Amino acid sequence: MATNNNSYNFKVVLLGEGCVGKTSLVLRYVEDSFNSKHLSTIQASFLNKKINLDGNRLNLSIWDTAGQERFHALGPIYYRSSNGAILVYDITDMDSFQKVKSWVKELRKMLGTEISLAIVGNKSDLEKDRHVSLEEAERYAEKVKAMHFQTSAKLNKGVEEMFLAVAQKMLDESKEKAVQAPQLTRNNSQRTVTVVDDDVVVTNKSCCASG
Repeated sequence: MATNNNSYNFKVVLLGEGCVGKTSLVLRYVEDSFNSKHLSTIQASFLNKKINLDGNRLNLSIWDTAGQERFHALGPIYYRSSNGAILVYDITDMDSFQKVKSWVKELRKMLGTEISLAIVGNKSDLEKDRHVSLEEAERYAEKVKAMHFQTSAKLNKGVEEMFLAVAQKMLDESKEKAVQAPQLTRNNSQRTVTVVDDDVVVTNKSCCASG
């Protein structure tokens, strides 16, 4: 959401199976650090990142959610008010990619196109153990109108580019909505609702109608 002409606050949520590297991606982007032995995220945590993009100041609140199945029901708490969602899978784990598909269905059902989606194949440094082909993942992302990226939090490959692309997408969509809002307001102002015997009748009201 915009706070003034060129300052925006966006909430981004990371979703995906446990151990796919969601926390590693966030820490690499925000703190430029990597720890292969960090503990699994319990429920959720978040970090802030301030960036400048095309002359705009963006504050990103990045929420890292737990991947364990027992925490799945908490997902809506975090994604419902999010501007963007990063759905992470491990390129060596097909099950984690299938889990991403479940998240996409849930997000599209609950939020439609109101949220910017990015599907991210992490651990690209383990290419020799790949089980999810790049072609399959890209086809799926295109089908559901999501961006697709490959990253390696360990080697710091593709991480900043991915987050910047998500930020750009959220910024573009926020500006587009701001442009559309006055038009929607004008259209709605020309409609009046009349209740006739419990039936709703919508009529167009002309600017020159007599009183």
